[in-house]
Amino acid sequence: MRRVVYLGRHLMLKSKYLDKLSNGRFTTIRLGIIRPKYREVFIHSGGMVVAKARITNVLYKRVSELTDEDAVADGFTGREALIDELRGIYGNITNNDWVTILTLEVTKAIGRRDDGSIGLSPVDVARLALRYNVPLSEGERRVLQELVNEGSVRKAAVKLFNSLRGRVVIRRIVRKSLKYLIRMGVITDY
Repeated sequence: MRRVVYLGRHLMLKSKYLDKLSNGRFTTIRLGIIRPKYREVFIHSGGMVVAKARITNVLYKRVSELTDEDAVADGFTGREALIDELRGIYGNITNNDWVTILTLEVTKAIGRRDDGSIGLSPVDVARLALRYNVPLSEGERRVLQELVNEGSVRKAAVKLFNSLRGRVVIRRIVRKSLKYLIRMGVITDY
């Protein structure tokens, strides 16, 4: 099977694999040819965003080429345990099927920090708010979309309001969105 899937900014991880994140660097092996569109992704688990990570390597192999080293790097005891898990997730797979080994580095664990911040940039919050359809007015959604497009509060303020004073408005909408994301359970608040 040569299934090609394009990976956007969001990568799902079963909650039983969350301990991988604590190492800071981890791999995940997925069936098919996975082509990341972005270098940075949000890791989702249990219906929540739990981390932000950078994809540092993408490797394609056939199932027959997987090694014990690949399996151990992915948190399994050996190749057979890995293949059993892949079959449990994807159903029948053959030695000729392609898999993608994604190596990721956690750049931010998402949750309440000691200083009260969440650890996400305003652009990250805007992306999540748009993805999870946070209840906002059309005008507020346009502001968040422009923030995502421009990549910074400063640039979005100048573009939308012709003044840096617009930063206040943008930050207010980002805070409102963050509160909704926490209430919705998309971001943990601990």
